[in-house]
Amino acid sequence: MQMIVDSLRKKGKIYKKMQEISPKDLGVRNRMKIYKATDVSGYFWAIFAISQKSKLLMKDVHKFEEIYVKLSLFCAHNFKHKIIFIDAPLCIKAKEAFILQGWKIQ
Repeated sequence: MQMIVDSLRKKGKIYKKMQEISPKDLGVRNRMKIYKATDVSGYFWAIFAISQKSKLLMKDVHKFEEIYVKLSLFCAHNFKHKIIFIDAPLCIKAKEAFILQGWKIQ
């Protein structure tokens, strides 16, 4: 979590509260970190951190969007911003799809 906080702080994003949500709570079997954060303005942020060796493809975009919907239902509110941290190579079409659906890629 410290790496995520540091990289966001460099971009000027400061959070009052940051809570990790287990993928098991959402019924997801993926190995990822999911955070719910509140910035100083009071906006909610959904932060996903994915570390994998294989390339992220278009099918993964749909999978992450489904996980985001589950997160919204679990937390009982919508998020103003969505950020995804990816340590894997990213397909160009998948990158465009993430941006088109409102994700910020770090």
